[in-house]
Amino acid sequence: MSKTKTGNAFDLKIFVRLMSFAKKYRTQFWIAAISTILLAGFSVASPVILYKAIEDFTTTKDATRLLYFTIAMLSVLLAQVVLQFSFIYYANWVGQNIIKDIRAKIFSKILEFKMTYFDNNSVGKLVTRVVSDIETIANFFSQGVFMIVSDILKMLVVVVVMLVINWKLAIIALSVLPILIYATKLFQIAIKKTFQDVRNQVANLNGFVQERVTGMKIVQLFNREKIEYNNFKEINNKHKEAHIKTVWYYSIFFPIAEIMSSIAIGLIVWYGGLQVIENDTLNIAAIISFIQMAQMLFRPLRQIADKFNQLQMGIVSGERVFKVIDTESSIDKYGTKAASNLQGDIDFNNVRFSYVEGEEILKGINFNVNKGETIAIVGSTGAGKSTIINLISRFYEIDSGEIAVDGIPVQEYDLSSLRNQVAVVLQDVFLFSDTIFNNITLRNETITLEEVKEAAKQIGIHDFIESLPNGYNYNVKERGAMLSSGQRQLIAFLRAYVSSPSILILDEATSSVDTESEQMIQYATDKITKNRTSIVIAHRLATIKKADKILVMDKGNIVEQGSHKELLKKEGYYRNLYEKQFSTEVI
Repeated sequence: MSKTKTGNAFDLKIFVRLMSFAKKYRTQFWIAAISTILLAGFSVASPVILYKAIEDFTTTKDATRLLYFTIAMLSVLLAQVVLQFSFIYYANWVGQNIIKDIRAKIFSKILEFKMTYFDNNSVGKLVTRVVSDIETIANFFSQGVFMIVSDILKMLVVVVVMLVINWKLAIIALSVLPILIYATKLFQIAIKKTFQDVRNQVANLNGFVQERVTGMKIVQLFNREKIEYNNFKEINNKHKEAHIKTVWYYSIFFPIAEIMSSIAIGLIVWYGGLQVIENDTLNIAAIISFIQMAQMLFRPLRQIADKFNQLQMGIVSGERVFKVIDTESSIDKYGTKAASNLQGDIDFNNVRFSYVEGEEILKGINFNVNKGETIAIVGSTGAGKSTIINLISRFYEIDSGEIAVDGIPVQEYDLSSLRNQVAVVLQDVFLFSDTIFNNITLRNETITLEEVKEAAKQIGIHDFIESLPNGYNYNVKERGAMLSSGQRQLIAFLRAYVSSPSILILDEATSSVDTESEQMIQYATDKITKNRTSIVIAHRLATIKKADKILVMDKGNIVEQGSHKELLKKEGYYRNLYEKQFSTEVI
């Protein structure tokens, strides 16, 4: 967020943008608004009726007329109850429906972001935007906009009634108002900056906790509990300090507001009493009603600062949410060609790519994969192997060159249909806290349980799944914690297989697994790569030897390519790599 906005008490652009979401619910919005307007009028009716009742009774001594005034007072109170219910219900109803829409909008936007965005932004901060910041926006409507309008209307009506009853006494009562308004303005400006600090600290705290909970195994393995606890205490303390700063401003403003209110009431009693004693131009009924109306005037003014804070907090949160929504980090979706029934021919033509500008990862890559071929990519860590597979699925946009599938640049394909034709099995398999069946189908309703079971039998993992409690309905918990790494890999293979892809990508999918799981994975690999274009990044000799072609990468370049036998005949990079890493491996 720009520092130039920090001192602004109110951001009109954000306010208008938030209010635009209410158009969809204009009926309920106007019910709440009209209830607010009527509530302001009925609230002031009470002291007016009281004034008339006392004035009339002290003159006529008529008990019947006093009863009528009492009934009128009760009717006004009943109307206030009904209007208060209508206002509270519909104001909150509108707020909750609006944040539902905003939350859906921001989550839809996040789903479209390039992987670069997630590389550079904390998951915890994004969670803060989607959850707590948007909850604050709900208060913007229920506790902010409507309440402020209600209080302002109430104060305006009170001032008008005061002036009608006795303009001199009204001026006396309002004499402290400029001081209180000025104090309120200073309070609003100061509190916005503290609210921004609070939201920043909430995001930092969420990000820190989310990362440490996710990586708890590493924290405990490396005995980092004490260090991370101290780090947490520091961040938690900053969070506390940010909140205390807001409390400090509140503790200054509210006593000032209370003092001004008390001074105003004191002036009413003093001046009104003198008028009654000296020339009887003012009666006791007017003084009593003025005391009541003064309280009605200053109480909303004290509260309006707090409600304005709710408004500001909503605007600060809206500012942060809209910053995510307005972020241009989506993959271009101008492609219109449907990628259905792809043959699987892949061409990389002088492809250059960098995650960070000026630091190229791929430096003019050229290669092709024919329909049904399996190619293996080998090379040292950081050579650019995984980058290649990320680009085929368009997780990132290339800097220059061209990637074509079946002779058509990938940018010309509809992104969803392209990704439907490409299945990826990663080394680090991510499973959701759900059943095995739902993790395999990803809740694709077109894939039945029978189809999943048949696919599992074909690649040899049906018995393994059935051996688990509840079989395909076994809940693997968060990130698949109830399964071993090898078992998670097998689920990932089945997930890829049931999607019937035209192109299959395996990213070191057989590394770091036990021997039994590796044998099952190797069988599954042979099954799902048969007659299907496949790209395999592997450290296992068996996979490499079976590949139709091997690409050898070093520092972002393809330094060699050919079959296993062809490359071993050369005194080159692959032979050297083979002798160091693969020659001792037992098949």
